[in-house]
Amino acid sequence: MISRRRFLQNASTLGLGFLSAKPLFGRLLSAESPANADQTARIFLDSRRTIAVVDGYLFGSFLEHLGRAIYQGIYDPGSKLSDSNGFRKDVVDEIRKLGVPIVRYPGGNFVSGYNWLDGVGPKQERPLVLDKAWNSMNSNQFGTNEFIAWSKAVGTTPLMGLNLGTGTSEQAAALVEYCNVDKGTKWSDLRRKHGFAQPYNVKHWCLGNEMDGPWQIGHMTAPEYGLKAQDAARQMRAVDHSVELVACGSSGPQMPTYLEWDRQVLEQCYEYVDGLSLHRYFENTGDNSSKFVALNLTMDRQIGETLAVCDLVRGHKRSPKKLWLSFDEWNVWYRQRSGDAVDGHRQEAPHLLEEIYNLEDALLVGGLINTLLRNADRVRIACLAQLVNVIAPIMTNENGLFRQTIYYPYSWALQYARGRVLNVLVESPTYEVKDMDAVPYVDAVATMNPADGKTSLFLLNRDLAKAREIEVVWEDKSPSSVVAAQVLTGDDLKAVNGFDAPRRVEPRVFDKPTTANGRTRLEVPARSYTMIQWAS
Repeated sequence: MISRRRFLQNASTLGLGFLSAKPLFGRLLSAESPANADQTARIFLDSRRTIAVVDGYLFGSFLEHLGRAIYQGIYDPGSKLSDSNGFRKDVVDEIRKLGVPIVRYPGGNFVSGYNWLDGVGPKQERPLVLDKAWNSMNSNQFGTNEFIAWSKAVGTTPLMGLNLGTGTSEQAAALVEYCNVDKGTKWSDLRRKHGFAQPYNVKHWCLGNEMDGPWQIGHMTAPEYGLKAQDAARQMRAVDHSVELVACGSSGPQMPTYLEWDRQVLEQCYEYVDGLSLHRYFENTGDNSSKFVALNLTMDRQIGETLAVCDLVRGHKRSPKKLWLSFDEWNVWYRQRSGDAVDGHRQEAPHLLEEIYNLEDALLVGGLINTLLRNADRVRIACLAQLVNVIAPIMTNENGLFRQTIYYPYSWALQYARGRVLNVLVESPTYEVKDMDAVPYVDAVATMNPADGKTSLFLLNRDLAKAREIEVVWEDKSPSSVVAAQVLTGDDLKAVNGFDAPRRVEPRVFDKPTTANGRTRLEVPARSYTMIQWAS
C-alpha cells in the first residue's frame, strides 16, 4: 500500500486536483476505527495513477546445479518422458505454458566453484567433478550450450551467473566471448568448433553469487569484491558493450554486514554495473501464521532500504545513472535447511532442498508477488528460487510432475499482471504483530494493460478466521465486466499437494462481483489469495 505522502505527491505531479481528497487520502483505518465500523476494506483505483510498467523479467525463476533441479528435473536423458536432447518434455510444456520470462543459471552457491569449460565440448570428455558447495557430484553433461538450447525450447531468456569466487575476471570475459561473439576469436571459434555457429547474445549477467556470505566459496570483503566486480565488468564490456550486469548485494537483512556491504561494493563498481542483487527466504519456524502471512511487508522494507543505499552512492558520485534491483532469489524456505537436506554425500542428483509447500506458503508467495509489483519502478528482474524440485513450484518423479501450492499465485502473476502497476490506495482494518507496524488484513495491488484495457486486482486476505468485505472504488472509469476470477483458499493452512493428491490445494472459481455506480463490492474468504480481472 502507498503512503499518504507518496499518493499526494503523485497526484500533484499528474495534476489530479479534481480528485476528492476526503475519501482518497484517509489514513489506514484500524479495526477499532468507528469511521469503518462495518470493517470494509476499500481500494481506490485510477488508471491514470501508475507506478511503473511491469518489466518483462519481474517474474523470472532460477535453476542451479543443486539436487534434482537440473538432473531428473529439466534434464533426464534416460527417462521415457524426455526428448532426443534429454529434456523432460512434460517440464518443457509446463514451463512454456507458464511463460517464465527469464531464468537464472547455473547458481547459486554452485557457481562460485564452477569452471564453465567443464560443461562444454564433447560430452564423453567432460569431467565428473565434486561440487564443494553442496557436496555433490556433477557429471557436467548439462552445461552452457544445453542451457541455451533448453531456454529456447521453453521460450525463456537466460540470466547467466558468473564465478567470481574461485573464478577470475578473465574467465568471466571468456564466457561472454564464447556466448556472444560471432567468430574470429579464441572463445567464439571454440563455440563454433563445439557445433554452435550462431552467437547466443546473452545480455543479462550476474557478477557472482552471495559473496558477502562466509558459506560462499571465495568469500571476500566488500571492497575486495567491489574491485573484482569492477574489473570483471570492464573486461566483459570490452568483449560486448551491450551486456547488462548485476553486482552482488547483501544476501539478506539477517547478515551483520547488511547494507554496509552494499554501500562499500557500490563505492567501487557503481559506474560499471547496471543493477544490484538482493536475496530473501522467508520462514515460519515459530508457527506463527498471522505473522508469517505478513512477512511480505518486510520485503517491501528490504527493497526500500537497498534502494536508499544505491541512491546514497549515486549522490556521493554525482552520477546520472540510477541503478535497478535484481531480486534474483526469493521464496519460502525453512524446512529443508540442514543435515541430509543440504548435503549431497557426493552423490549425483541427490534429493536436496525438496521443500513441500502448504497453503499458507502459497498465501505468502501471493503477498510477495504483490510486493514486487508495488516496487516495479526499481525492481526490474526477480527470480522465484527455484523452478523444479529444489524449493520449487514444480516437482517431478520418473512418471510425471505435480504443481505445488505456490505454483498458483506465481502463475497468476505471469498470466494477469500485465501493463502498468497502478498506484492504488488501500484502506483496511489492521491487526497487531510483534516487531512489526500495524498489519493490514487486506493487501492489494492492481495492474492495467493499455494494450487490451484489462485491469487485474490481486488480493491477499491475511485474516485467518473470517472473510473480509472489500469495496473497490473506480475513480476514473468503471470496468465493463469480469473476464476471470479465481481464489486460492482452504480450511487447512497446512494442506499440501503431492503425487498422491496433486489437487488437494488448487484455485477455484471466484464468484464474479458486479459493479454499480463506480463501485464493486465483494467478499474474499478467510486465509485467501484472490485474482480478479475486468475488461475495460
